[in-house]
Amino acid sequence: MKRQGPIGHVDADCYYVAAERVRHAHLAGLPVGVLGNQGACVIAKSYEMKAAGVGTGMPIWDAMALCPEGVYVKRDFRWYEVLSRLMLETMRELSPKVEYYSIDEFYFEVVSPRGGDDQEAARLVRDRIMERVRVPVTVGIARTRTLAKLISDAAKPFGARAVLDPAAEHALLAARPVTDVTGIAGRRERLLLPRGIRTCLDLARADRRIIRRVLTASGEALWWELNGDPVIPINAQRTPHKVLSRGGSFGAPTGRPEVLWAWLVRNLERLVEELAFHRVLAGRVAFWVGYRDGHASEGRATPGVPTDRFDVLLDALRPCLRRAWVPGAMAARMHLFAEDLRPHLPRHLGLFDGTGPGDAATAVKRAVNDRHGRFALRSGATLPLGPIYADRANGHDICDVRGKTCF
Repeated sequence: MKRQGPIGHVDADCYYVAAERVRHAHLAGLPVGVLGNQGACVIAKSYEMKAAGVGTGMPIWDAMALCPEGVYVKRDFRWYEVLSRLMLETMRELSPKVEYYSIDEFYFEVVSPRGGDDQEAARLVRDRIMERVRVPVTVGIARTRTLAKLISDAAKPFGARAVLDPAAEHALLAARPVTDVTGIAGRRERLLLPRGIRTCLDLARADRRIIRRVLTASGEALWWELNGDPVIPINAQRTPHKVLSRGGSFGAPTGRPEVLWAWLVRNLERLVEELAFHRVLAGRVAFWVGYRDGHASEGRATPGVPTDRFDVLLDALRPCLRRAWVPGAMAARMHLFAEDLRPHLPRHLGLFDGTGPGDAATAVKRAVNDRHGRFALRSGATLPLGPIYADRANGHDICDVRGKTCF
């Protein structure tokens, strides 16, 4: 296997809470919970709130019963992205190659400071981010990215640790359950347990051929990584999307078709934004809706030609909604998918091609929103969602943080 220098992993500690504490200093030391956009559940919590028994995904009323002295704030992904970009800038000053893995995680090629070692490099990264951004992070450095993440997880909170000695690696792996490896959970864990694989070290010492047969090539890559061979590279540039999606929970379930239609239109407006940003066209669209009783339904359609036009995609999705809607059932969430993506390249116009009213309306809408703010001008079909648009927390979602690798 090709050898390379050490790889580092940076992971912010309770990132959403830390970001709120950057702009609201009085929250330091208090039990803080960050709520989802509908304010119904806790999506992140401070260590103080975790100690009170509050878990991620817990309904707000249960969290308040466990931690009545807690401070609960609604999430603000636009602000979290601002700080995330500042962390990315800082990382790029310290390393020639950085992967923006998620809003609060980065992988990087380690450059040891002059006169220092890899342990000093870990402390430098941690302390520089704290100094510049005021967000506490934990840094792990190892021979591979999989090992680096395991080390940073073990060093939390606000830790900085470099482990490059095989004996020290084995001690770490023996103490961690196999589910601590990113990519091992649920079905894969159940496949490994009958083979006596319970810890990370069990996985590293297993027969590679068996791991490939059970977990396919991606599982074999993890085996190599746990044994110190870096086979998963640092991706400084995001790989092209295969699918783009927008959607989520409604907050309040609905059985009204006009509200369901309004949500479809809202999510399509967001999806069209992404098609335009990534300069791709949708060759196929899919619509999925989940109901409160647990069942789901979907529909698919193919536009006449690959497109990113709102009006054309809306016409394609209209019959998908009819197929997916169950009269009388309470819909709770929805997702739209743009599939079979094609690059938006210059092309010769056909005899009947040209710009029509749909193109002109899209151009005006985009110009107004670029100047006055996202969703300042939107389709009238979204009028039933007035309270959603009135809440500024709904103007930016985690999937709108562009450039990260994991989404």
